[in-house]
Amino acid sequence: MRGSRRIVVVGAGSVGCFVGGMLAAEGLPVALLARRRIIDEISASGLRVTTLEGVDKRVSPGAIEMSEDPSVLREAGIVLVCVKSADTSAMGAIIATHAPPDAVIVSLQNGVTNVGVLEAQAAGRKVLAGMVPFNVVALGKGRFHRATSGDIVIARDEAGTATRLSVPDLKVQAAADMTGLQWGKLLLNLNNALNALSGLPLRQQLSQRRWRCLLADQIAEALRVLAAAGIKPATMTPLSPSFIPFVLRLPDWAFRLVAGAMIRIDPQARSSMWEDMQRGRPTEVDYLQGAVLGFARRYKCAAPLSARIVALIKAAEGRRELPAMVPDEIRRGQ
Repeated sequence: MRGSRRIVVVGAGSVGCFVGGMLAAEGLPVALLARRRIIDEISASGLRVTTLEGVDKRVSPGAIEMSEDPSVLREAGIVLVCVKSADTSAMGAIIATHAPPDAVIVSLQNGVTNVGVLEAQAAGRKVLAGMVPFNVVALGKGRFHRATSGDIVIARDEAGTATRLSVPDLKVQAAADMTGLQWGKLLLNLNNALNALSGLPLRQQLSQRRWRCLLADQIAEALRVLAAAGIKPATMTPLSPSFIPFVLRLPDWAFRLVAGAMIRIDPQARSSMWEDMQRGRPTEVDYLQGAVLGFARRYKCAAPLSARIVALIKAAEGRRELPAMVPDEIRRGQ
């Protein structure tokens, strides 16, 4: 597909624009199905993609197609789905209407249910699970900055889609067990809500033991629920999931010693949920903590911390003023 049929990024927000920009910078035919705000910004300033390692690439507006019209999907060879989880069903219907029958659909979304939703809508098209481990910050004027590290992973298929999407500075790996990887990422993504509630940059938040202990307790709670459900999350870091809570609870000096070489976080990094709340948009808490609560109810497990965080995020959704809470406030009432 390189040099021929286009890669269409649907729901081109921060992650979608970063991925699309990296691919377009290497000469691949890329189109963005995006909101008018994004199109106007890139049209005025171009698309710039940067990373914490110092990569800095620019794509001129004429080198990447952008549209609000889903007809841009008509010549797609690969469709990268980057919409929020709540919009997956609607986007799946749009893809089914406009994309060619042989287009490969790749979900680059948070949560563990999106592939099933896309398959239900996709009218027999191939749908691959994907996992994006890094955080992308929208810095304005068409610049999208990868603020944490890691490689994209997607399900292995006979067409070698992972290899076809892999370019310098944006590696895409193939894996057989995407379910375990998605749950492994979901455990780490439980911090998205904490970061939004804290109002702090990620690095500053995770440098404080009280916040890390709160995340550790969330992950431990989720691991108990997943064990009851018979789900084994895959390892997303050099640490096994069961060992992550222990490391998070270490004193600050010991945490820096153990985790400093494994976790690279730009000072500008924030969670996508923080960005959603800042913009007054619905969050994905129902697909993160909410997924844990769903299994907790099914298997009759207690998950009070997850329930408390969902309630706090729901109360804060739609506000432009972020909560700026402290860990004791979050624990209260669980």
